[in-house]
Amino acid sequence: MSVADIFILLAAGAVAGFAGGMLGLGGAFIMTPLQYLVYTNMGLSADVAIRTAFGTSLLVVLTTAISAAWRHHRERAVEWRIAIIMGGCGLIFALAGATLATHISGTALKITFGVIAIIISIRLFFAAREREESEPGNKPFLWAAWAIPIGLFSGLLGVGGGVLLIPILVVILKFKMRYAVANSLAIMIFTSIGGIIGYIINGIGAAERLSYSVGYINFTSWVLLAVPAAVLAQVGAATAHRMPRKLLMYIFVVVIFYIGLRMTGVFEWLGWPL
Repeated sequence: MSVADIFILLAAGAVAGFAGGMLGLGGAFIMTPLQYLVYTNMGLSADVAIRTAFGTSLLVVLTTAISAAWRHHRERAVEWRIAIIMGGCGLIFALAGATLATHISGTALKITFGVIAIIISIRLFFAAREREESEPGNKPFLWAAWAIPIGLFSGLLGVGGGVLLIPILVVILKFKMRYAVANSLAIMIFTSIGGIIGYIINGIGAAERLSYSVGYINFTSWVLLAVPAAVLAQVGAATAHRMPRKLLMYIFVVVIFYIGLRMTGVFEWLGWPL
């Protein structure tokens, strides 16, 4: 790994941590594209590079989610009953999603990742314009049901699930944006664990992988990403509680829309260096 690669991963971790704490994301949508770039430049095949990026990102997501969720907990913004119900169900299906991901081509996973990000960002943009948030009801079976696609999505695409969790919590379960951010991070503690287990188990026998890896998780990259991410997640979480609701929502939308375009290859096709 070159010095440039090290700086890329440190910067990715810092940005992902801040964005994660502020927007309720684990940061994988920022870390995964940059890891994929680093790993393919190091000579890994597209399939192994994307799976390693997914698996490693989930371990960083776990670190970031714990750090940021603790800060939100101190702000009394986490509903732990909801987080445990959704997170527990999501963990099981994240394991299933991670197993499925190891049997799908890297290119297909990358494009799927991008398309879903674009769709979700558009939906959330209109949700922000439609109404103000209300209070979530007592609906444990509904929480558990929605945890199924969240878990599958998390494991399949190597993300904590925040990009799907936030729209579900805000649009369907009627959370206020700040509380959606806080509870998204708490739920991601569980979903990321399920995905991590899946990427370890299914990558143990892989013929091609980086040094200092267990399955599809690389610990060198994890350290470079997780240290700045954990620190900046605290700053991002504090910022979220002081930012206007709609501004927070629109920043989330812009970030996810850009990453979706990046992962689908739109900028590359247009010849734009973005």
